Amino acid sequence: MTSRYIAIDWGSTNLRAWLYQSEKCLESRKSEAGITRLNGRTFEAVLSEITEGWMLENTPVVMAGMGGSNAGWVNVPYLPCPARLNDIGRHLTRVKDNVWIVPGLCINNADNHNVMRGEETQLVGAHTLRPSALYVMPGTHCKWVRVDGDRVEDFRTVMTGELHHVLLTHTLVGTGLPQQTDSPEAFNAGLECGLQSPAILPRLFEVRASYVLGVRPREQVSEFLSGLLIGSEVASMGEYIPVWQTVTLVASPSLTARYQRAFALFGRQSQALSGDDAFQVGIRSIAYAVAK
Repeated sequence: MTSRYIAIDWGSTNLRAWLYQSEKCLESRKSEAGITRLNGRTFEAVLSEITEGWMLENTPVVMAGMGGSNAGWVNVPYLPCPARLNDIGRHLTRVKDNVWIVPGLCINNADNHNVMRGEETQLVGAHTLRPSALYVMPGTHCKWVRVDGDRVEDFRTVMTGELHHVLLTHTLVGTGLPQQTDSPEAFNAGLECGLQSPAILPRLFEVRASYVLGVRPREQVSEFLSGLLIGSEVASMGEYIPVWQTVTLVASPSLTARYQRAFALFGRQSQALSGDDAFQVGIRSIAYAVAK
């Protein structure tokens, strides 16, 4: 095969594509044609559109993310954990000539039923860039991943990002609020509250009551709620973090900064790694192995 290949990150709402020659990116493209926004088009048609002009004879395409979900192009089986990171690239699913989808990872134990799809590719890259025993991957569904050497032993999912969105947009907590503003003070106040009281169900209505009673500005509810949820997450997942262990955060700089603040207040060391950088290194290593 040629060392020319195409890497795809196909999410729920967006689609990103990169054309590589060996490890050099020749061109990148982005589309809003995530798996929930195909607007009647087939997956094959959307792939053809975003890679127009890139495909030479036998150019392999490797895709990660929701394109392999039960709502995607093909329902790609999850790789059960424990699983070695190197095994991820050895269990690709072929959907057509020279087009492959990366498997997700799953845990199916009596005390933990979990899946991830897309984050496994970030893990491959993160482990290459910053080997660690514990990765925390903030986002809509935050993943807490334990790694032993190059083997993923266990992971848990906390729906912090989605809960923040749902509470602000679909519950009384966010009803009638004005445009929200950044406020480190409000975030820190929520963070301290969440760290001190991880069982936050009784505290959620207080978020609304506090601005109704004039205790907290209505423009700072989002920031306070973000801190409350992240603080609760870190405190409730504390058993995952030995005191001596450094947590490696993999996400956007804005999210890792929030979690680093939480870990510092919780008394744990953390280091940050760009989620985009990790994904790029991960998808390249998987795709390049196919292209060789």
